Amino acid sequence: MSRHLVKHLVWLLFVSLLVGCGSPGAAPATKTTQPPSSEKQVLRLGSTPWVPFTGEEGQPRVASYLVERALERAGYQARTTIVPDGALTPALEEGRLDGSAALWRSEDREKYLLYSKAYLENRLLLVGRKGSNVSATSFAALQGKRIAIVEGYAYGPELESAKEPRFVRVKSSQENLRALFAGTVDYCLLDALLVEVLFEQRPQEASERLEIGKTPLITRTLHFAVQKSLPNAARIIDDFNRVVEEMVKDGTYHLALQVTWLNADVDGDGQTELVPQGSLVGAAPPKRSYTLFAVSPEVSTSSNPPSFVRVEEQTRYYVNGHAYGSWEEIPDSLKLQPGANQVGAGHPQVKLIEW
Repeated sequence: MSRHLVKHLVWLLFVSLLVGCGSPGAAPATKTTQPPSSEKQVLRLGSTPWVPFTGEEGQPRVASYLVERALERAGYQARTTIVPDGALTPALEEGRLDGSAALWRSEDREKYLLYSKAYLENRLLLVGRKGSNVSATSFAALQGKRIAIVEGYAYGPELESAKEPRFVRVKSSQENLRALFAGTVDYCLLDALLVEVLFEQRPQEASERLEIGKTPLITRTLHFAVQKSLPNAARIIDDFNRVVEEMVKDGTYHLALQVTWLNADVDGDGQTELVPQGSLVGAAPPKRSYTLFAVSPEVSTSSNPPSFVRVEEQTRYYVNGHAYGSWEEIPDSLKLQPGANQVGAGHPQVKLIEW
């Protein structure tokens, strides 16, 4: 073979390799842009048993489920371990866990944990039988009354320091209601979310049998938190905050909480909107909605006192990515016919509360 022919063949081989490397089907170009799921950062989260917010798989676990879905959507994996009461703080402090899905803010924990924005608010309401006086704004106003609470829950200093009412500890929120209906207690404490779910599931029976206080006796904001020493800790929190805001807007947050309407500030203008689960609304304005935050945790300061929002005064709506100033402004194409079901079927969680 002549020297000239050899050079020509080598040149053709070199050109073909260049073309092959630059072809659309080349494997290396696609693998670097989309890392496989096995490379996602896996977060070891821990929580104490706190049904219906945290719990084992198969139990109601709203907070755990919501945080895990948000992290998954942000590109992370989360594995949650339920630890006994009193074991969570030492595990976090010693670094045996990367974080927790559901924590109240604590000055001691802030030394080693980075907190997300509040994604939920625990508001404990006074619940009585129909006709009961539920106007109390503090435990001091309930002298001599018997109030059912769930044993094992850390209700905080408001309840622990209260001396006036008599607290009767029961096993669950369902037992709270059963004790109330049986007359063994005068009142029970229920989270505002559970109250909303009760009225959504069985509105007539709930209205006929229950009286609900309007002023929370205990309020705490709920947060996701990770170790400050964790790689990309700040980015994880930022990603989580961003995704939760998206979930509120697109209805997947509603699905986790099992509510049809949320009352939340979704456009950041300081005023709240009523947001439906999904891209359609019913045939008529909603009679109820779950208020995400009664007081905005992000603007509550001594120089800027928080403002309370009354649901009955709400007129703004956020539907399918657009804000509307009134129900009449919502296009008819986004309104279902009477009797149609606007809530997505197949909720992945078990019932949060039963009678």
